[in-house]
Amino acid sequence: MQVLVAGATGNTGSRLIKELKSLGHTPVALVRESSDTSSLASDVTLRQGDLTDLQEGACDGCDAVVFAAGSGGSTGPEMTDKVDRDGAMRLIDIASKANVARFVMLSTVGADKPDPDSELGHYLQAKHDADEHLKSSGLSYAIVRPVSLTDEDGDRNMLFGEDVDVKAKAARGDVAAVLANAVDDAEWTGKAMLMQSA
Repeated sequence: MQVLVAGATGNTGSRLIKELKSLGHTPVALVRESSDTSSLASDVTLRQGDLTDLQEGACDGCDAVVFAAGSGGSTGPEMTDKVDRDGAMRLIDIASKANVARFVMLSTVGADKPDPDSELGHYLQAKHDADEHLKSSGLSYAIVRPVSLTDEDGDRNMLFGEDVDVKAKAARGDVAAVLANAVDDAEWTGKAMLMQSA
């Protein structure tokens, strides 16, 4: 499958590109003009696009989309809304028009019921809104909600759903593997699940 990856140059996204390739998929990295693409292999197809101003046609020719982008912890609420909420929702709408077979969303623990009093309240609400938009889009979807992320590769020993300890950790390498598998794994169809590294 040809898989469009939003957030391909990020810590999780660059790992995701490798995981997709290892599964025989062809990743297409959605990158801004100013993106540092040095973390990506030279044979990865690049497609220019900015999540704050995404143009029609971003998903053309792609069988699936993975949203693994984020505005980052150092940006303010405005950029969180532009990328994590509005950018994701815009990409969902474009993917729907392009009839992609699956949309995989990298979400987060707490996005199902955002706590407005939490220090991450604004971010969680943005992720919640994007997740709900995906659920109502008519697309075949999978929503992965990892607990707190680490920069480790992990050993692919993972827990999902009700078995997850919300105070546990999830290795970015494990998260990337789950996102890649969710692209065409029927077990993930229409699911929104917590995950952690065991």
